[in-house]
Amino acid sequence: MKKIFLLLIFIPSFFIAQIPVGYYNSAQGLSGNNLKVALYNIIKNHTQLTYNDLWTAYPQTDAKSNGKVWDIYSHKPVGAQPYEYTFITDQCGNYNSEGDCYNREHSWPQSWFNSVTGPVSDIFHIYPTDGDVNGKRSNYPYGNVSNPSFTSMNGGKLGPCTNPGYTQTVFEPIDEYKGDLARSYFYMTTRYYSEDAGWSSSDATNKATILPWELNVLLTWHHQDPVSTKEINRNNTIYSSYQHNRNPYIDHPEWADSVWTNTISGFIENAKFANQFSLYPNPAADKFTIFNTLVLQENCFLKITDVSGKLIEEKMIVSEKEIIDCMNWDNGIYFISLSNREAVSNFKFIKQ
Repeated sequence: MKKIFLLLIFIPSFFIAQIPVGYYNSAQGLSGNNLKVALYNIIKNHTQLTYNDLWTAYPQTDAKSNGKVWDIYSHKPVGAQPYEYTFITDQCGNYNSEGDCYNREHSWPQSWFNSVTGPVSDIFHIYPTDGDVNGKRSNYPYGNVSNPSFTSMNGGKLGPCTNPGYTQTVFEPIDEYKGDLARSYFYMTTRYYSEDAGWSSSDATNKATILPWELNVLLTWHHQDPVSTKEINRNNTIYSSYQHNRNPYIDHPEWADSVWTNTISGFIENAKFANQFSLYPNPAADKFTIFNTLVLQENCFLKITDVSGKLIEEKMIVSEKEIIDCMNWDNGIYFISLSNREAVSNFKFIKQ
């Protein structure tokens, strides 16, 4: 759910969730695949629910303040609700139109993992949602849509993908839940790391691995829609009352960058050097400026890459400000590295 915007690739951990003392000790100080493996070892072997258990869990994990079902495909953060559901009474398997009933939405579709035991009932990625919207979303990937063929009553859209690397049909939830779903995917690819032998692949995934174009979408959504109180409460309840494991990317949202942007070497090694630079605006559509507040006595090397590691631009800079033209870049996340012989400073930039 939307709150604030994160600018730097490196941010401090925050412990507003009820994380058990020592729970993540084995993951501290790691990055890249080493971090992902450490997190897998922490959250694996969870208590598996049955598929029917989800119905009784939802009133504790997915209830709004008025006691109604918190349906991410129908809830509107502002204004009157198009409809609301009562737990148990309105659950169903059959529906005719939007607003009829709610069922269980596998955000990572079952067909992508062949409905194997474990992920088929893993509540971290399965949400109570309107049956009709769930059906229309089907097993399409998540992505951004500009010309929808269907729009739900809360603004969710189905249509051709506008993200680079994929042009087929995708489903775009409202901004309020884009980060929630991104972090659900980060959980799934981590929790079932090395346990995906029986999984299928899709246009967005290779078994439990998220393909680069989809990863770019999800990392962007992760930053645009930071962790909400709703997610924290859900994470705590699932841990304490049901599966007894946690979503690390809710507890430590900075770890998404640490796992999937490890092609950027040497985070911030020199505080004075790091504080010398800033970017504005971020995000930007056509251009942004890199400001150098304490002009270096020697040249500084600028390197810009996309989320897949592709080199976009590199050059030496010595000026107080450097204007970067990004008008022709694809929308998504980019990584900016500024370095000299002694230190490196890394930033995340979003082109929109």
